[in-house]
Amino acid sequence: MAKQDRAPLLYRFLHAVVPPMLNAVYRPWTEGLEHIPDSGPAILASNHLSFLDSVFLPAVIKRPVYFLGKSDYFTGWQRYFFENVGVMPVARQGGDAGEASLRKGQQILEAGSLLGIYPEGTRSPDGRLYRGKTGPARLALRTGAPVVPVAMIGTYEILPPHATVPKIRRVGIRVGRSLDFAARYGRSDSDRFALRSATDELMYELMMLSGQEYVDEYAAKVKSGEVIIGSGDLDELGAMIDHGDDPVVVRKAG
Repeated sequence: MAKQDRAPLLYRFLHAVVPPMLNAVYRPWTEGLEHIPDSGPAILASNHLSFLDSVFLPAVIKRPVYFLGKSDYFTGWQRYFFENVGVMPVARQGGDAGEASLRKGQQILEAGSLLGIYPEGTRSPDGRLYRGKTGPARLALRTGAPVVPVAMIGTYEILPPHATVPKIRRVGIRVGRSLDFAARYGRSDSDRFALRSATDELMYELMMLSGQEYVDEYAAKVKSGEVIIGSGDLDELGAMIDHGDDPVVVRKAG
């Protein structure tokens, strides 16, 4: 193991203990692990269906994977745990806080390590794939690191949001070919068109790898109720017509 891949002690302990347990209980299958580089930096950009995504993905990869996690989790004993399993805090607010979080991801990549990140920004509320945020593309352009799309399959059914007890069923991890956005768009992350184009390409790859239905809205907005994904039924259509061009949120009964 390379020096830059020297993971924290707790990570190494869990990586020795957890994978055999997961293999025995969930029998995870994998495809395309050869697309993850044996050395050097790379961004593992994954869909996000369950809290367990951050358990299954590192379990099938020999190299340590460092994640960016919500800073909300870094309180009390949880802070010690997350810091010692390679999770870096990410502030939920934008502006300078978001930039500071990106710099932490940049430090991981510049140290030659693997960075795990979820382009959707949060777990899917319903198992579908939602619009990606530009963070992974921004880091790729800044550092030159390749982006490796990773599809988690079946983890939503095991432990969806708000569930507390995981179910037992087989899961899969499918890894796609790496995407070299820096070679295509250059090393500047100030071009909004390039960032959006790269992000949309990444989400397309994740859609093809995972087989998920794609929703062109941010998952966080759907969770907050700011955006409600429509059902397409006649009641909803009537409400939209009644409101004319004004934005309308329609909740389907039941």
